[in-house]
Amino acid sequence: MELHLQGKVALVTGGGQGVGRRICLELAGEGVNVVINDYFLERAQAVQKEIEAAGGQALAVQADIGDSEQVERMFAAARERFGDVDILVNNAGVTVARRTKGGMPPTFMEMPVEDWKEVVDLNVYGVMNCCHSALPGMQRKGGGKIVNIMSEAGRVGEARLAVYSGAKAAMLGFAKAIAQEHGRDCINVNTIALGAVSHEGIANGPLHPSSTPETDDRLKKMLGAYPIARGLGRLSRPEDISGVVAFLASDRAAFITGQSLGVSGGYVML
Repeated sequence: MELHLQGKVALVTGGGQGVGRRICLELAGEGVNVVINDYFLERAQAVQKEIEAAGGQALAVQADIGDSEQVERMFAAARERFGDVDILVNNAGVTVARRTKGGMPPTFMEMPVEDWKEVVDLNVYGVMNCCHSALPGMQRKGGGKIVNIMSEAGRVGEARLAVYSGAKAAMLGFAKAIAQEHGRDCINVNTIALGAVSHEGIANGPLHPSSTPETDDRLKKMLGAYPIARGLGRLSRPEDISGVVAFLASDRAAFITGQSLGVSGGYVML
């Protein structure tokens, strides 16, 4: 299916590894000029090199998207190199840094108040900052696509991820409101909800790509929560997600807006 994305400009937050990296490579493969944002510049630069080695065009930009001034500078750099952004992929996100004994995330009452801010700043303000910077350029160009990457925790809630669940739910509500406000500008806003994703950015454990149900009992147990994973014998991978992003970023999805789509193997069915 031809997506007709050649020459478009995309900015992908958290594009230096995992799902974000795969989205950058997918869009570049469709002929999109890709601005790769990551908190760690070296990760973004590594993806830029991958894209350029394959004949594509890319720009690595470091920014903390929770800081509105850094986001403005990032979009200015994108405009200087490629012009206004056509496609914004809000992929960057964070859960919790601290864990309780045994490796479990803390409950809401166990989570230090000072840790709430990091989760909310990136998952909520980060999305708002990027949309605020992207929308004027999309209006100038007569349209655009915003694709948000969230967790199924934001659609149904997840124990021991209360603040994260709330932040992702806020992202979803915000996306629906922006879709309402900017439909008249031909700007589509949609959200993809993920479950557990196996990728190379995870050092070890059941989410590492080398893990199998035969070698990791935790992975075997996790597969039971995802109906399609029981058949495939694996969790989702970045390439299961990136093609959906490319579709939503194209005019093939012109009449899809304000929606949340689960790409989580049936973990949540709404």
